[in-house]
Amino acid sequence: MRSAYLLTGHRADAEDLVQTALAKVVPRWERIDGDPERYVRRVLVHENVTRWRRRRWREVATDVTPETGRDGHEAATDDRLALRQALGALSPRQRAVVVLRFYEDLPVAEVADLLGCSPGTVKSQTHDAVARLRSLLPDLPGWEQADDLSPAAAEPARGGTPPTR
Repeated sequence: MRSAYLLTGHRADAEDLVQTALAKVVPRWERIDGDPERYVRRVLVHENVTRWRRRRWREVATDVTPETGRDGHEAATDDRLALRQALGALSPRQRAVVVLRFYEDLPVAEVADLLGCSPGTVKSQTHDAVARLRSLLPDLPGWEQADDLSPAAAEPARGGTPPTR
């Protein structure tokens, strides 16, 4: 549900997306070869692609710049909300790449496989999405570390902390 929410940006759309994906997967559950979670995630992503191709719409973010002068829990909550709004300003493909790479912590090759594109496309979409997020949220903490990334650091160890790039 979390991935679906991050892909769609709306709770109701996320619930519909999960329901549609599971409705397609459950009849084939016995025939799933390998990791069922990966299979369901792939169906989820493909259903989302179908949805935004069919609708041909893009969400428009309002002011996504977080307020300054906050402290503690309030600041973290505001930052998360601002980041969710900024995700809505990305194209659907960029949003899918960001969600799969950084929220789901998947390597580039697996994201490319899920989206049906090349690893180079995933890397360029990630680069463009992060650049857009940086422009929308220049005061969000954590961007400083992104400038130190080398190509070797672009592939985190599974379960490790994803890079901000």
